[in-house]
Amino acid sequence: MVKKKSGGGGGKGRDRTVSKRPDGQWANKRNDADRATSLHKTQRDAEKAAKEYSKKQGGGEVTTQGRDGKFRSKDTVKPGNDPCPPKDKEH
Repeated sequence: MVKKKSGGGGGKGRDRTVSKRPDGQWANKRNDADRATSLHKTQRDAEKAAKEYSKKQGGGEVTTQGRDGKFRSKDTVKPGNDPCPPKDKEH
């Protein structure tokens, strides 16, 4: 019997994080993956790629980690379902 990884419900398996690697590149990584989906020279390019991949996979959350290691933004990519949508638009 093969056991499949569970993403948890609500699209959690499609959620992505953008973070800086020790080698200076920015990684677009699915949260349940061991390796990055793509690597980029800039944070902006990694965020754009993460949002595109998330949209193609049916939506989810894209969380961006700043250079200091602190999480600085979290965006819902449609058709993801944000239980507490922001009142103002960050992007």
